[in-house]
Amino acid sequence: MVIDAHVHFWRIGRNDCTWPPPDLAAIHRDFLPSDWRQEADAAGTDAAIAVQSQPSERDTEWLLELVRDDARIAGVVGWTDLSAHDAPERIAALASHPKLRGLRPMLQDQPDDDWIVSGTVAPAVEAMVAHDLCFDALVRPRHLPHLLRFAERHSALRVVIDHAAKPDIAHGAFEPWRARIAALAELPNVSCKLSGLVTEAGDGWRPDDLRPCVEHLMATFGPSRLLWGSDWPVVNLVANYSSWFDLADTLADLTGEERTALFGGNAIRVYGIQG
Repeated sequence: MVIDAHVHFWRIGRNDCTWPPPDLAAIHRDFLPSDWRQEADAAGTDAAIAVQSQPSERDTEWLLELVRDDARIAGVVGWTDLSAHDAPERIAALASHPKLRGLRPMLQDQPDDDWIVSGTVAPAVEAMVAHDLCFDALVRPRHLPHLLRFAERHSALRVVIDHAAKPDIAHGAFEPWRARIAALAELPNVSCKLSGLVTEAGDGWRPDDLRPCVEHLMATFGPSRLLWGSDWPVVNLVANYSSWFDLADTLADLTGEERTALFGGNAIRVYGIQG
């Protein structure tokens, strides 16, 4: 089974949806599971994990209801305020939905880069572990030292780094990202998504622009802790679903068993997908 570990759904102007803005014309419209299925069928993708795009519980509740009876959307990574005084109760309520498989606090948008290691989020993290939820880390390279401390402190929490922490592929500037991502790969509770890389490469990207990044991820996390994700529909800003699927497959250069892990098996294991 091929599983896309990172897709988004939204309705512009509804369910607290304020992103993407109108200037991102290629993706400034509604995107729903029926739209994704057209792309997935063409690429041969069987199922997906829907990831929140708005810092809103209303958005998360809408996602959970949207995919409740959709067998091809295997799970949801939602949002709640992890620093709220009642965060454990909020997490318990969201986790009552069987398709909630993780939470993503959108760390790249926090005003303080070290927010994640503040003591205010510890009760929420404990609740996530208790409910068997993953922590999706939407970060940039500058956040990685703080994420390392966080992942070391919470070794029972499964951490998934989204979009490989967005290395500066467009300028070929892979340091200090290279060293920092390698340090996180040493931790057994940390995995990483092979997603979002073409967006970081920018307009006019070429396959070889991404090769150093993919090779480093393969050397550090390896095929057993990498999860392929399309980042659809954001990928449409610079590429398309099928072209990124084919390119990732080519650049990873895997054996059959390794390919099965990267393109589905790891998502099943990391997100605890059933059925």
